[in-house]
Amino acid sequence: MKILITLLLLITSFFALNIAPINYKGKVDLIKQINFNPNFGSYNFSEISGLAYDKKRKILYMVSDKGIMFTFKANFNDDNFTLKPLKAVYFKKRNGKRYKKHYHDRDTEGIALDDKGNIYVSREGRLRVTQFSPNGIKIKNLKLPTKLRKIREKDLQSGNKGLESLTWHPKYGLITALEQPIQGKKLRNQTIYSFNGKTWKLKMEPYKNNSISDIEVMDDGNLLILERAYGGILGKFVVTLKELYIKGCKKEPCKSETLLSIDSSKGWKIENFEGIASVGNNRYLMVNDNNNIFFKKTKLIYFKVGR
Repeated sequence: MKILITLLLLITSFFALNIAPINYKGKVDLIKQINFNPNFGSYNFSEISGLAYDKKRKILYMVSDKGIMFTFKANFNDDNFTLKPLKAVYFKKRNGKRYKKHYHDRDTEGIALDDKGNIYVSREGRLRVTQFSPNGIKIKNLKLPTKLRKIREKDLQSGNKGLESLTWHPKYGLITALEQPIQGKKLRNQTIYSFNGKTWKLKMEPYKNNSISDIEVMDDGNLLILERAYGGILGKFVVTLKELYIKGCKKEPCKSETLLSIDSSKGWKIENFEGIASVGNNRYLMVNDNNNIFFKKTKLIYFKVGR
């Protein structure tokens, strides 16, 4: 399936418009947008799929599909941000050996930090969330929520439709979701899982092949959901940001509000956005996966959700 996304991005790169002003819905203000290509020597900075920000230490983490963690000294203010490359490390087993090239082991997708700065990473294929040291060494695999432990790879829509998203909530702990519901379930009816056993239902947008790319905790305690839909080579590509109101949610699905929608059928050049990090003061950083295509750029979008 990722091959289809790559092919679609190749085609849209040639035929789409330059990045145009984003089609805002509601409370989103674009602050800054840049092409980003830091130098990490022999480490290939590409295919970025997850972000997490340590507000106390002012350290930004990025993970790539190739099993690499990049760290930056970061500063964010109301209308700008700066990132200084610090180091890059491969994720490794306890014995210090790198993971094999098979995507089950290497394809890191989501990253989250708890309130003590511990690092957790989700991977596709086999459902796993692993704690790693700042040097990328495995500490342990976490015990998944009961409902997720029952899901096997054969139950997924495809092998790479596992746990792409990961975030940390001060009340509920780690939170994650499958990219798409398991086979036999309606694709619009998504479930968000917390590691303390709490779940929430989300009604997805009705676009073909829509999925959850990432989740972030907002300043008000609700969830920011990044949805990404691709309709095949000739279909439209849509990126959606929405707020899921989990606070006080008693009726399922929980209420949600679309904050941002970018639709290729309306002339927007679409990027394969996969990661979001909250950086404080209702501001967020979003990154795209460039699919390791040499002429495609990694882009960072800095935006505010108004209150």
